[in-house]
Amino acid sequence: MAVVKDMSKVVPLEDPAGREGRLEARMGDRGVSRAREAVARVRAEVDKLSEKVVSLETDLRSGSRVDDKEFIVLTELLMVKLLELDSIEADGEARVERRIEVCRVQSIVGILDSLKARNTDPLSGSKNAAVADIKSEQIESRIGIVTVQGSLQSSTRVTLDWELFD
Repeated sequence: MAVVKDMSKVVPLEDPAGREGRLEARMGDRGVSRAREAVARVRAEVDKLSEKVVSLETDLRSGSRVDDKEFIVLTELLMVKLLELDSIEADGEARVERRIEVCRVQSIVGILDSLKARNTDPLSGSKNAAVADIKSEQIESRIGIVTVQGSLQSSTRVTLDWELFD
C-alpha cells in the first residue's frame, strides 16, 4: 500500500490504454446516436407513408375503387425505406429500434398487399357474374362435404371458455 505524506506533490500519470478505451466508448456512443437518428428519420418518413395507406383503406371501405398504381407506388416507397433501414449499421439499442421499424414496415406492406387484393376483385364484371355463381356453388358444395365429413370424424370439442389472467 502506498502512503502519501502531507504537503507532498502528487503527479497524476496518464494511462494511454484507458484513454484509448474512453475514446472508443465516446466514438461508440456517437455511432449509436447516429444510428438512432437515422432510424428516427426513416420512422418519420414511414409515418407519412402509413397515413397514405390508412387513407387508401378508408377509401376502399367507403366503396370507392382505387387505382392500382397507388398501391404499387406506396409498396415501392416502403421497400426503399426497408433498404434504407438495412443500410444503417447499428449496435445495441439502435439495432433493436431498427429491427422494430423493419417489422413495422413489413406489416404495412402486408396490409397494403391485402388492400390491393381487396381492390382488384376478379369476379366483379358483368361477364363474370355467371362464373361467380358457379364458383360460389362449387365452394358451397365443398364446404358442405367438409362439414359432413368433419361431423363424422370429429373428436375435437370447440369451446368458447377462455382462461383469463390478470
